[in-house]
Amino acid sequence: MKDELIDYDAIALGELIRKGEIKPTELLEVVIQRIERLNPKLNAVIHKMYDQARDVAAEVPPQEVFSGVPFLLKDLFAEYEGTPFEEGSRAVKGHVSRIDSEIVKRQKAAGLNIVGKTNTCEFGLLPTTEPKLHGPTLNPWNPGLTPGGSSGGSAAAVAAGIVPMAHGNDGGGSIRCPASCCGLFGLKPTRGRNPLGPLFGDVGGGLAHEHAVTLTVRDSAALLDVTSGPDLGDPYCAPPKERPYLEEVGLEPDRLKIGFLNAIPEGWSLETKIHPDCQSAVKDAASLCESLGHIVAEIDPQELSHPNLNGLFGQIFTCLTGRMFAYWEEELGRKITEDQVEAMTWAGYQAGLKRTGADYLACVEKIQLFSRKIARWYHQGEYDLLLSPTLSIPPVKLGSFDPTPADPMSGFKTTSAFVALTYVQNITGQPAMSVPLFWNENNLPIGVQFAGRFGDEATLFRLAAQLEQARPWIGRKPAIHISNNEK
Repeated sequence: MKDELIDYDAIALGELIRKGEIKPTELLEVVIQRIERLNPKLNAVIHKMYDQARDVAAEVPPQEVFSGVPFLLKDLFAEYEGTPFEEGSRAVKGHVSRIDSEIVKRQKAAGLNIVGKTNTCEFGLLPTTEPKLHGPTLNPWNPGLTPGGSSGGSAAAVAAGIVPMAHGNDGGGSIRCPASCCGLFGLKPTRGRNPLGPLFGDVGGGLAHEHAVTLTVRDSAALLDVTSGPDLGDPYCAPPKERPYLEEVGLEPDRLKIGFLNAIPEGWSLETKIHPDCQSAVKDAASLCESLGHIVAEIDPQELSHPNLNGLFGQIFTCLTGRMFAYWEEELGRKITEDQVEAMTWAGYQAGLKRTGADYLACVEKIQLFSRKIARWYHQGEYDLLLSPTLSIPPVKLGSFDPTPADPMSGFKTTSAFVALTYVQNITGQPAMSVPLFWNENNLPIGVQFAGRFGDEATLFRLAAQLEQARPWIGRKPAIHISNNEK
């Protein structure tokens, strides 16, 4: 199964199609063969859409940047009419979408050919991908470890070389977390940059963001170019971009001032320690940035502290869980019972039922005040970016987020430590990216996160491309990869 297209990103594949060097139908069959070979080892693709994809490949006009390029869609929030849509939950098993979400319409219009849907945890509530409905997705670097979540199916598929990019969404780190665990580039755009409609406008007070995990920086930029922009009636609108993001990838960044954070600020997590491997990754990234001419200054984490930020986020998330139950009960026309969902999901739902509307609005007001504090920190310190570990610990063993019989909420407590540094940008709405620059002694990827000013994806793309050129990661292959000839 070794083929000559192994290190081609999505832009390169689209160029081959436009030049007539490969047909969309031929490329699709290559990807289908990759899925059939590797998915039994990974459990990344849970709904195969081969017949639909073959129909699309036979008719796609080769004129867009991604025309005919196979793509995978995460089975959460984003809907594709006529296909299974279950969001990792047994309660929703068998449901079929009646519409295309706006983000999917734009993906299709860009020429992407959706060949399947990827695994996700139940309702996207955890930073791992181990739903009872479909079973766990395995990390290609070490199949005993989590690939991250909730976009873990997408990340595992890209890391294994099945496709060069795949859809993801991010409500607390669900793009950046799996990107870190699987050695990929993962960008969470600015709030409002990509649409959530037509069914959703404000998910959890603006926490949720749509985009992708990608093999290269330029694929992420080009994809954001074709999907971003306000939809009619959107409650949020990101500041307009100065030029196409793909052009930013080719531009040298100015000399940037980067704040360097290597400890968890007070109130961000129940756990305050960062694993030494993750600290080493950040120190390494800081040194690399300095060698490229940027100013890197370690900051006191207490400058960004909040007495109860983790608690506020948790309260909003339990309210969001309650809303998910209500939404699906309306959609399905029946009540969801305890035996139909996972223990932790049910516990979160019950916690959400105890919150009042006043409780929810108070949490929203308080995190908005925190967002103003962060904005002032960037402005007053003249910082362009905040550098930190993406995750506070390396990829953990599958099962680490399972609830205990005595405490069904214990998985959420593990989550607090794992994503202590990613959910903050969901609160503030800032763009943030995980960049794969470091591998530990066990050959596990350890991502580092750069968070930019609100609306400033351009600086992130410029720096990411510079880092990618200085320390390319595309040549690093996990144990489970299409280039491995083992059957």
